[in-house]
Amino acid sequence: MYDIITIGSATVDIFVESDSAKVVSVASKEKNTQFMSYQYGSKLEIDEFSFSVGGGGINTAANFSNLGFNTSTIVKIGTDFYAQAIKNQFQEKNIDTANIITDTKDSSGFSVILLSFEGDRTVLAHRGTNANIKISEINLDAIKNSKWLYIAPLNGNTNKILDEIADFAEKYNVNMAINLGTTSIKKSKKHLPKILATAEVIIMNLEEASLYTNIQPRPDTKEIKYSECKIHPDVIEILNKLKSTHAKIIVVTDGKRGVYAYDGKKYYKAPEFPAKVVSTLGAGDAFASTFVGTLEKFDWNIEKSLQYASVNASSVVGNFGAQEGFLTFDEIEQKLKKEPNFKIDIYTSKDLEECMI
Repeated sequence: MYDIITIGSATVDIFVESDSAKVVSVASKEKNTQFMSYQYGSKLEIDEFSFSVGGGGINTAANFSNLGFNTSTIVKIGTDFYAQAIKNQFQEKNIDTANIITDTKDSSGFSVILLSFEGDRTVLAHRGTNANIKISEINLDAIKNSKWLYIAPLNGNTNKILDEIADFAEKYNVNMAINLGTTSIKKSKKHLPKILATAEVIIMNLEEASLYTNIQPRPDTKEIKYSECKIHPDVIEILNKLKSTHAKIIVVTDGKRGVYAYDGKKYYKAPEFPAKVVSTLGAGDAFASTFVGTLEKFDWNIEKSLQYASVNASSVVGNFGAQEGFLTFDEIEQKLKKEPNFKIDIYTSKDLEECMI
């Protein structure tokens, strides 16, 4: 029996950093958008280069394992050079390999990750086998005998398994957490309602949450300063709309502005935990999996789960690589003791009335 089984992607990640990269900001009436740019038609020097194994399925499994959980993962790989690197990573991170699916016809997934001088990144992804996991290939008994099923962002046709996975996990009372990605929302929205209605925990970033709910947080105006609200009214509306799916807990991350959560009774707001940012890659996986792991270990304590997840994510962004910097529960607790002012704000609907417009 596993404590947690994850399902998602496994890729080989190639990190490239060039001082020639520029960050260009383009403003429209609705929002500001930033682009990473390189001079067209030029040959540029690479200043930093590295190679590692990543992907939502394995990143989260590695973190769960590091936190002390008996962990396995459902991922699909090819028979190429990349596949062996992925298998080696599973062994190194003490992740059970019994549920790996092998495809002899398609290639394993890989990504080229372009890093900016600010520590953020743009990812060029080849989905490969990750996009074609079929329900018939999955060992459903492994899910049935797990306490939790954690669903990382899925790609392509793999999203078609969500309805059957939702039914199966619900039938056998397996707790489900799902971290939605932009690709799933844009291309496979029809496969999401059932899984969102049956999952215990839904986690996504604000961009993804806005995309799914069709609610775009409004910017400040001369007349109304939303930034002065405890929680932006449109973020509250997003949380409320997502909670209508009947999940127990909704979590929405918002980068440097922190994280929001809602359990139907209370709204939670966590600031960003102090960190020197080297690379943001893997921070979302670290946050989401630590949040779920802390819920399991500490009897669904949302406040503690937000604290622990924020600390572990801050440790990952301080390192170069999606699986570097993972902390144990004891190490997280030690970091929190050094930052006694790091607190989670908790509000009721009445507390937020002043900004509900």
